[in-house]
Amino acid sequence: MRKFVYTFIFLFTITTLSAQSYSASLPNYEAYKAFKGKPLSDKFSNIESVKIVYDLKSKKMYYFNSTLISHHYDFATNYLSYAKEVDIFNKENYSDTEKNRTYLLGNLNHIKGTEKWIFELAASDRMPIPLIENFYNLILKSSFIGASLKFYLNNPEKMEWFQQNKFKIPCVKSDYIFNDIIYQEVVSGSTVGILKQYKIEDLEKVQPSPGEIIILDGTPDILPDVRGIIVNELQTPLSHLVLLGKNRKIPIMAYTTVFKDNNITRLISKKVELKIEIDTFYIKETNKKITQKTVSKKKQLVVDNSITDLVDLNTIPKKGVNFIGSKAQNMAYLIAIAKEISFKTPEDAHAIPFYYYTQHIQKKSISLLINELLVNQHKDSTVWISHQLKKIRDAIKKEPINPELITKLNQTFKNAAFKNFRFRSSTNAEDLDDFNGAGLYDSKTGILSDSIKTFEKAIKQVWASVWNEGSYIERELFGIDQQSIAMGVLVHRSFPDEIANGVIITQNIFRKNFPGITVNIQKGENSVVKPEKGEICEQFTAYYLPSQSKDEEFNVDYTSNSNLNNNEPLLSRKEMIRLNSVSQKIETQMNRYWRKNRLNPVDIEFKIVGENRDLYIKQVRPFNE
Repeated sequence: MRKFVYTFIFLFTITTLSAQSYSASLPNYEAYKAFKGKPLSDKFSNIESVKIVYDLKSKKMYYFNSTLISHHYDFATNYLSYAKEVDIFNKENYSDTEKNRTYLLGNLNHIKGTEKWIFELAASDRMPIPLIENFYNLILKSSFIGASLKFYLNNPEKMEWFQQNKFKIPCVKSDYIFNDIIYQEVVSGSTVGILKQYKIEDLEKVQPSPGEIIILDGTPDILPDVRGIIVNELQTPLSHLVLLGKNRKIPIMAYTTVFKDNNITRLISKKVELKIEIDTFYIKETNKKITQKTVSKKKQLVVDNSITDLVDLNTIPKKGVNFIGSKAQNMAYLIAIAKEISFKTPEDAHAIPFYYYTQHIQKKSISLLINELLVNQHKDSTVWISHQLKKIRDAIKKEPINPELITKLNQTFKNAAFKNFRFRSSTNAEDLDDFNGAGLYDSKTGILSDSIKTFEKAIKQVWASVWNEGSYIERELFGIDQQSIAMGVLVHRSFPDEIANGVIITQNIFRKNFPGITVNIQKGENSVVKPEKGEICEQFTAYYLPSQSKDEEFNVDYTSNSNLNNNEPLLSRKEMIRLNSVSQKIETQMNRYWRKNRLNPVDIEFKIVGENRDLYIKQVRPFNE
């Protein structure tokens, strides 16, 4: 009978908590569960959160239902009789003093499946240390969590205080959270397919069926043509896998313990429905039909071979996309913008037009191989396609280049301040609104008058990358006529002295309808978009709230810090402010050049270079959401 009474009391407590909107305390996890919801930001997967308000005047604590009430301001106005406008609420209650504050506002976050509890303030909150520590201790007294509670250093200011040993409470950086995340939504969505498991090395010989959802033991270099993908390692939000997956609109998730999950492994070889959401996923056996994407008509790309001279990108070419490709055309736009806004672009930027690539592949030893690939009956064989593509690439590299082109390059760069030049792909099938082509083609370095790293070798390697497996497959999937592909080459000085490199998306990709840019940056020349196994880059969003414009009110919210830089910030606050300003202006100007009728987000690649930490913008393209 006693057991029944305890059970009744337990259920009564949970039912009561679920029905009410707030509580002065959290006596146990079940009380927390009754109030928990999703954080407003999706910067971390696998996180549950309860919002907290402490009324400084009445000295009362409120844990409130974060599913019913999504914002602190809503709780204050609807339950605490707060009567001022939201702008005043934000200005007073996120300030750097207690003087005008009515409330302390925070979040109590929990990493699902762990004993890790994190007390977090909004990145825009300037709460001074004594108030932070007081707030922390109030949570300790009113909740069941105890010594497991840590304060999260989510912005540069708090990290600087921590480095100066100013805190008397336990603090953690992003690695404390990031290292315990086992699930990550990469591309959300639903799909149906046969669940199959492959090793990355298998993909060199075996082609998964288009009707499959595949599980992989790593991140593939080439994205297979499948219905969905599960990988066992977390992804950089702006990696090539993410961008290509979004471009294709196929659901992708990272799940580090996928091979230990019996609920998934028992479904291998069965038809399943997979649904991927921000904070969770669902997978179950199904009888639903597998739908296949069909391309009814081949898309013809424009190729203008009438331009035979190198194109100086200091002047914007008219309709240059048709004869030098999108990447080079966009570089010309960037150079023009840099004349008005304070950032640098790669020096000595020129473009090799399509003419020379087209001339080169018309040689019999190359053209016959390409024709054989595009009409052969063995086209469904992965091994045959791979072998044929390699033969094409080898033939492109073997045939001598038109000597006139090398003469023109030598003449153009003979008085340049640099000897090392980067040769980068600029096709008519990349950096487009509906086809970003991220990571499909190669870039190579050539050195002026060098006998080994020659200009000729670099150019031919870039041309050959038109026929990489990844680029060929991606064009097939998007119905692009392979005969109409053409490769221009963007040439500019190389960067052997980069301090950091990164990618910016000019929107807050973790929180819809909220201001900001999203930045991924890594130390030195280590890749952000194709990181080595185990490398974690710095990730943050940066923003001014709509009512803010002063630099002291500039906000940075970290998702992760670089483990190659001891989890310390790679950029100063001043550099972050400049990055935000420059990227917003580039977005505005590029949308004008592209003649968009509204501001669409852009994808920007940048570098921090040299002793002066110069900001270089090396690429811009539309961001395909």
